[in-house]
Amino acid sequence: MGRFYLNPEHSLHRGNLLVAISTALAIYFIVWWMVLFAVLPWGVRSQEESGEIAHGTDPGAPAIPKLKQKLVWTTLISGLVFALFAVAYGYRQILLDALAALMGVTR
Repeated sequence: MGRFYLNPEHSLHRGNLLVAISTALAIYFIVWWMVLFAVLPWGVRSQEESGEIAHGTDPGAPAIPKLKQKLVWTTLISGLVFALFAVAYGYRQILLDALAALMGVTR
């Protein structure tokens, strides 16, 4: 049985290329969102820990959330993770058949 590739070289005409780009953007967005939730707790100090609790807020709320810095880190880490997987997929190190077998799906 032959191997199944998502985008074989002979099928990269305009229509498939647009699908490949939109799929890559969707995958990047999912990776970015997952990395964001991993990065959000980095360096967080609660208002209670800092000793300055703003009236009407939860004492466990972040005193200084540093969201811009976390968005930059999220983008950098997501780009690195996505690039590593894209290169591995491009050099056929990750095959859809192998991923399907890993999840117990047979053809």
